[in-house]
Amino acid sequence: MALTIDPVKWRSRRGMKRLLNALGAKEGLTRYVGGAVRDDLLDLPVSDVDLATRIEPDEVIRRLEAARIKAVPTGIDHGTVTAVSDGHPYEITTLRRDVSTDGRRATVAFTSDWEEDAARRDFTINALSADPQTGEVFDYFGGLDDLVQRHVRFIGDPLKRIAEDHLRILRYFRFHARFGAGEPDQAALSACTARANDLMALSRERIADELLKLLAFADPAPTVRIMVEHGIFRPIVPEITRHRVSRLTALIEAEESAGAEPDALRRLAALLPSDPAVAESVAARLRLSNKARKRLACAVAPGSDSRPEALVYRLGRDCAVDRLLLAARVGDAARAGNWKVPRIPISGGALIARGLPEGPIVARTLKAIEDRWVETAFPDGDAFEAIVARALEEAAR
Repeated sequence: MALTIDPVKWRSRRGMKRLLNALGAKEGLTRYVGGAVRDDLLDLPVSDVDLATRIEPDEVIRRLEAARIKAVPTGIDHGTVTAVSDGHPYEITTLRRDVSTDGRRATVAFTSDWEEDAARRDFTINALSADPQTGEVFDYFGGLDDLVQRHVRFIGDPLKRIAEDHLRILRYFRFHARFGAGEPDQAALSACTARANDLMALSRERIADELLKLLAFADPAPTVRIMVEHGIFRPIVPEITRHRVSRLTALIEAEESAGAEPDALRRLAALLPSDPAVAESVAARLRLSNKARKRLACAVAPGSDSRPEALVYRLGRDCAVDRLLLAARVGDAARAGNWKVPRIPISGGALIARGLPEGPIVARTLKAIEDRWVETAFPDGDAFEAIVARALEEAAR
């Protein structure tokens, strides 16, 4: 693996040259850090580029403003400033070390030591930094070797890293699912297993965010199986049990066969019992949005034996596709995904105009027409007129 990144390519990013000049990159004051360096070395697309600097936050803001770059103090107490250079945002964080942590938040002090800053990061592959001028990559903890081996490993003592931030338990498995190959690091797995109950101290929003990110990967099932076997979900989502993982595997295969994009919420549904009340409870516990709660409850409900078009009409496209894929009805799921939902070609006013008296009978008759229309595959023309005529006859009796 190359030990350098292409400095010319990185400097060509919109607004990057102005930003680096303002932050003294030529003098070694600022570097690229973290995931952007990791992904570039793996030949993966790099979206967001973060920078670390020896310059303290107030001076960062002063330099940015002097260079006419917008500075937003997004997390200035922890040393983070967002620079908007030529319309593009970049996050800049002053080098720091932890003074104290409680598993959720850290009190930090600023430092000028690159290795000291790298040491507070979670995994070796996330602790890489690169010189913007030369492209040289700095690796203090063996992250480059771990990238080659596709091995996700905590920096230092895993138990200490988890004590600093309990969310690192879930982050470990997410990074293993994305970057890891083979079995997880044994020290990391043992520490995550031992401290799984620490997850109960976290906000449910943070847990949900990590879980859904994990489930959105191409094939998270092997990692999810490891998590279930080691009791990682038990403190937070005990409804996810070992026998549900095979359902997740089947769903992933169905998604691939149908050409459907991976969907984290649908995959969460696969991991839950086929009980809408349980799905509602899990969604509420994870503080999911109302829309997500309804979709999750709908997806796990029994009833995928109807025609795909009828399911789309009755349940909405998302829920219909969810149920069909969960039932491994691949062809029907593809049909449901592409079907254009029609409008029923009659209204209550039209029924009144044809002699039906005003009142509750109008809604009942319209409902009867709609039900028959859906059951007979949404006919139009004479076939639909026959449905209407029959309903009007029955209403007149």
